[in-house]
Amino acid sequence: SYVLLCIFFCILMCSLIFSVFFFFLMIRRPPRSTLSSSSAASDVYKRQGRMNGPASLVRYDQPVPAEDQAAQHLKSKLRAAKLQDKSLGNVPNGDDILHLILPPREFEEGEQKYVQCVSAQAASRFDVITLQEHLDRRMAERKARESGICVVRQQLYSQCFDELIRQLTLNLPERGLMLLRVRDEMKLTISAYQTLYDSSVAFSTQKAIQAQEGISDMGDKLKDLEAECRALEEEQVQLSQQLASTKRREQEKVNVMKKKHTEAVEYLMRSNTQLEKAVKQMDPKNG
Repeated sequence: SYVLLCIFFCILMCSLIFSVFFFFLMIRRPPRSTLSSSSAASDVYKRQGRMNGPASLVRYDQPVPAEDQAAQHLKSKLRAAKLQDKSLGNVPNGDDILHLILPPREFEEGEQKYVQCVSAQAASRFDVITLQEHLDRRMAERKARESGICVVRQQLYSQCFDELIRQLTLNLPERGLMLLRVRDEMKLTISAYQTLYDSSVAFSTQKAIQAQEGISDMGDKLKDLEAECRALEEEQVQLSQQLASTKRREQEKVNVMKKKHTEAVEYLMRSNTQLEKAVKQMDPKNG
């Protein structure tokens, strides 16, 4: 229970860090005169929802077939230029770093494979507000829990964080790299706690099974001990009765011996008295 409490506390702290980060990035809602621009940004997400591919809070370009020459060239370029060193001194251009941080995703629709890259379109303050609205709406649609451990909420916040990385990378690639390191570290931490949680659950389950298996053996052993106790109690009663009977017999023997000894002493004393009288009578000096 202590390990589960620690895991829950750490996950809660991670969620709090994400919430604080989003709070400082969010900007106040625009006035009514600017709602038209916000609705335009919302239309982009709606169009993306109608596009092919899994729904995501990250903004993607139009998908292209996997056999497309540009897609093949981009995939080979990314394979050749994997980000081995995330230091800020070796940063490629903005598009390359964006595709390295958020690689293109592949999916199948029907019998056709598609490749979809993240959008390189710069984001405005209205995009951030729209992102927040879509995050709230999708959490409500998928019925994500507001507190505690929730896989749905974790997935949505992860997508939202990736979208923020995309927006900030377009403005400053170095900042995107730093956020990438933060994201990876958070994922490693959560994965470590998840592994610890799974191992603790498996250990507790194993111990519970062992305890359940040992209950029948302990019950049989308890029954045997109770039967042995009853047999010993019966033996104690018998031995107590034998002891009492032996004490009575020995006491009777002692009483008989005392009586015989007393009678013998009295007889000897009477005999001694008679002999003394006879001796006095026979002695002339005493006469």
